[in-house]
Amino acid sequence: MQWELNTDKPVYLQLVEQIQAGIISGKYKPGDKLPSVRDLATQATVNPNTMQRAMTELERDGLVYSNRTIGRFITSDEELIAQLKKRYITQLVQEFLDKMKLLNIELNEIISYINQLSENNKA
Repeated sequence: MQWELNTDKPVYLQLVEQIQAGIISGKYKPGDKLPSVRDLATQATVNPNTMQRAMTELERDGLVYSNRTIGRFITSDEELIAQLKKRYITQLVQEFLDKMKLLNIELNEIISYINQLSENNKA
């Protein structure tokens, strides 16, 4: 996984979001075993305590569960993953619409641009 971290928000939240994105995209499939906290921290070049905090958040949300003897796993609850995907998409679309509103761009104009881009991407 390619980790992209910046100073916009706390690192552990960025780690949570990137792992969530990995779950939504299918990089991490339901029931998959995650690498150890230490290995993930090394990959992301963060302190293991920071990665542990991200894992704790993911466990609290039910997306990851721990088996003390074997490690951490992605939930097998596909409904929970579908809800996460819906929340994630809703958040992204809302942020986009908020930015368009600041630019005073009407919904029908946005839809027109999306249709144009969609047609261009099909070619």
